[in-house]
Amino acid sequence: MVKLAQARKSGYRITEPVVRYLMKTNITPNNLSWIGLGVTALAAALIITGHLFIAGFIVLVAGFFDMLDGALARRAHRVTVSGAVLDSTLDRISEAILLLAVLIFYLLHGSQPTLGILFVGLALVASPLVSYIRAKAEAIGLECKLGLFTRPERVITLAIGLLLSRFEYALIIVLTIIAIFSFITAGQRLRYVFKQTKQEIL
Repeated sequence: MVKLAQARKSGYRITEPVVRYLMKTNITPNNLSWIGLGVTALAAALIITGHLFIAGFIVLVAGFFDMLDGALARRAHRVTVSGAVLDSTLDRISEAILLLAVLIFYLLHGSQPTLGILFVGLALVASPLVSYIRAKAEAIGLECKLGLFTRPERVITLAIGLLLSRFEYALIIVLTIIAIFSFITAGQRLRYVFKQTKQEIL
C-alpha cells in the first residue's frame, strides 16, 4: 500500500501541469485513451522495423498518456464505469500489441529468435493474467491493486529493454524479468484473494 501511495504521488506531480491545461480544452479522458493506443501502435511499428531505441522512447510517451486519461477523469469528475472498462480494454490491447511486435521482431531480425520468442510467449501469458486476477477480484468486491510488477512496472521495464537493445541479450533479459515477475505478481494477487475470502489455495 505504501508503494501504491508513493506511485500515485509521483504520478500526480508528473501529470498535474498537463491535466490543468487539458481541463481548458474539449479533450476527454476517452480521447486520451485512444491517443495512447495510437502511440503504442506507432511504437509497435518501430519495433517490427527494427528501430528499437526510438521505440523505447515512444513506449514511455504511450505510458504517459495512460497516466493522463485517468488523471483527467478524476480531476474533471468524469470517472465512469464505461470509461474505466474502455481504458482497461485498451491497456490490454496496447500491451499485447507491443509484445506481439517484439515477437515479430525476433522472427524477422532477432539474433536469438528461439529465446526471444520463448520469453515473449511467457510474457504474453503472464502479463494479462495479472490484470485478469484483479478484474475477477473486483467483480466479487475486493480491491486488488497490490503486487510487485503491475502494468506501470511492465511498461517501464520493456521501454528500458528497448532503449538498451543495442547490448546483446538486453531485451531478452528484460522479457525474462517481465515474464517471471508477472507470474510472481499474479501469485501475490491470487494469494491475496484467497486470504480475503478465507479459502485455502491448496
